[in-house]
Amino acid sequence: MRRRLLLVLLGLSLAALTGFAVPLLASTSAERTQRFAISRTADIDRFAELAGSSRDRLAAEVRAYVELYRDAVVVVDARHTPLVEAGLRAEDPSARAALDAALRNQPAAPPADLRPWSSGTMLFARPIGSGTRVSGAVLIRASVDRAAADVAAQWSLILSGALAVAAAFVALALLVARWVLRPVAELDRAVRAVGAGEQGAHVTRELGPPELRGLAGSVNRMSDAVAESERRQRALVADTSHQLRNPLAALRLRMDSLAGWVEPRGQGTYASMVAELERLESLLDGMLALASADTAATELAAGHGPETSCEARSVVADRIDAWSAAAADSGVELSIVESRSSVPVACADSELAQVLDAVLDNAVKYAAGSAVTVSVEAESGRARITVADTGPGVAETDLPNLTSRFWRVPSGKPGSGLGLAIADRLVTARGGGLVLRRGEPTGLTVVVDLPGGPNDRDNTEGNAGAGHDAGSRSRR
Repeated sequence: MRRRLLLVLLGLSLAALTGFAVPLLASTSAERTQRFAISRTADIDRFAELAGSSRDRLAAEVRAYVELYRDAVVVVDARHTPLVEAGLRAEDPSARAALDAALRNQPAAPPADLRPWSSGTMLFARPIGSGTRVSGAVLIRASVDRAAADVAAQWSLILSGALAVAAAFVALALLVARWVLRPVAELDRAVRAVGAGEQGAHVTRELGPPELRGLAGSVNRMSDAVAESERRQRALVADTSHQLRNPLAALRLRMDSLAGWVEPRGQGTYASMVAELERLESLLDGMLALASADTAATELAAGHGPETSCEARSVVADRIDAWSAAAADSGVELSIVESRSSVPVACADSELAQVLDAVLDNAVKYAAGSAVTVSVEAESGRARITVADTGPGVAETDLPNLTSRFWRVPSGKPGSGLGLAIADRLVTARGGGLVLRRGEPTGLTVVVDLPGGPNDRDNTEGNAGAGHDAGSRSRR
């Protein structure tokens, strides 16, 4: 937009400058050509007057004139007989044609306007006498070099002024473009920040035209409204989940105390109630984790989050150790591809552990009786953790839904449908991505792609023990 605005402003300015400079150059050239022609015409008139009165004086003045101006002069009588020849012969073809026209009393064509690059000579001729009584003719061949140099000097002044004005126009166009577009850039930055989840993204209201100042105020109010709405939404989810914990805990105690008092015919109903209670507890845990992930992501987008890092290989090894028992109970062969090199990642160890818990829970739950392989690698400043299982997998059309909140594959497996959504939120908040694709020939492959962290041993020792509980819930 800046380029287009500058092109428009500069185009209009240069068009106006050209419309002023070109006529001025033409008029300057015409004026100097006219003065040159007038001076030579006056000299011809003087020689014509002397030719009719005193030829001796004519010859003397012609010689002085030629020595002074370096021009050529020819004077002939009515029979084309030379009376005076200085610097040019009357029989010269160009001179003869001009003298013949003057003897016939033909009006001479006006001279062409001189330019800085003009050179050579110009012929001026007039008859001696008047009307039908022509007694001879006078011819002057004058050099145009001096007049052309004068035109060049005047054109240089005009063009220098035009360039100075053009530079002023360019500076003015840059100032106008900056005055108009700087608040637009501020508005764009603020809108992008709001879209990224940054709270309190404001723009200065004192920049630009009044219309943009009003728009800046509207954007500031919109940013405040969005931030307040997001804060209330997160608070509602967190408060609701937290407030339901106590009633659920009391309900759990009562359900456990009733376990020995339920008659055989009510055991089925009692078991289903306990399963639903466990599902509700899992859902509340997931909602609290989701609210925490949203808060962390918002802080990172606003630039308030801490810059942390950990050693991915250590965290992965710790979480595999934590999930080995659950994997064995499900008949899953859980393994890691050994890597000798350190893989630093720009993510807190607790966040990475939470992401791995969600992905591993998903793999162990849906790949029962199969194998799950985890690998860690660093490439081009990125860290990639790949969790691949050989389970039944999912349909290609269902892959985009796996990170949607509360979406679950209709398989009857327990879960809240929030695990991979939380993992995706945490990973994207750190500038990474959660890539899901079908395995070959079966299964599901989840790639956790994160920016690489500083290769600092102090940040990689002892970070893997802060992982979350293996009870994190996911779904596929």
